[in-house]
Amino acid sequence: MKLCAACHQDLPKDKFSKKQWKLGAECQRRCTSCVADNREVQPLPPSPPTNNNNGSANSIKHNNGGIDRLLESMNMNDNEMIPASDEELFKQPPPKEDCPICFLMMPSLATGHHYRACCGKVLCGGCVYAAARRNGGRRGLCPFCRTPAPTSEKEANKLEKKRIEKNDAVAFFNLGCCYAKGARGLQDHAKARELWQQAGELGHAESYHNIGNAYLDGRGVEKDMKKARYYWVLAAMVGDVLARHNLGIFEKRAGNMERALKHLMISARGNRRSPEAIKQLYKTGHATKDDYAKALRLYQAYLDEVKSDQRDEAAAYSDVYKYY
Repeated sequence: MKLCAACHQDLPKDKFSKKQWKLGAECQRRCTSCVADNREVQPLPPSPPTNNNNGSANSIKHNNGGIDRLLESMNMNDNEMIPASDEELFKQPPPKEDCPICFLMMPSLATGHHYRACCGKVLCGGCVYAAARRNGGRRGLCPFCRTPAPTSEKEANKLEKKRIEKNDAVAFFNLGCCYAKGARGLQDHAKARELWQQAGELGHAESYHNIGNAYLDGRGVEKDMKKARYYWVLAAMVGDVLARHNLGIFEKRAGNMERALKHLMISARGNRRSPEAIKQLYKTGHATKDDYAKALRLYQAYLDEVKSDQRDEAAAYSDVYKYY
């Protein structure tokens, strides 16, 4: 991995020309994308302050709160850096996996699922909460493999790094979140993006979504709407409904109402904000009443698949188990 002096990403060898790869950092090395875009060398931006709590970091808290308003305020006329044809872009995303304990579909919301580095399993909040309740409210044995929970940050990091050695995409993602948030004594925005990039290449949609959001609001990088959109497209095609919703708002702001409606209709199956966005399109004459009704049905169908009494009980106990 080497740092590009223009986009400030640590990138592998295949992202640089042979000439650029051989250059030292003092020679203003640029990746092939930045060379193609004629992107100038930029000074490293200061890292924004982060919350240095020492808790675990299952995800960056980006459930799109405020992102809709930010997108609506931007100029969205640039259509460059689209990594897919419309045929690929608007395909229905792959279905969510089921929880390996209760066999219900996994929720889209980040707090609805919880990773266990001991076995590499992602479990729903309902099953995690039920196991903790049986243990007197304490996080004891893993609900799936019965391995004791790590007792220190060092042990937690060690478990996750073992999973990374097995090319576990979620482990790459989680460790990236730790570096981004300053959790477990780790802090490095460039390292976070590197880990998320690797997780995304292994098929982890939320990793690409996080990279896109980092470029949207300038967390550890210069703000770049082209790159934000690029990574949202990658995330949406692998099934991230929040990134898909962002693309819908992006297209709406750019005046591409038909494309906006297509994106929002796909994200309605998993994102509660999407039917509301389609309602606004209906009010302005850019969607039909039937479109809005269909979006509501899609969201209700999603709820029917993910809801359960156990998950409701967990969500009522704490927001860390909230799943819709």
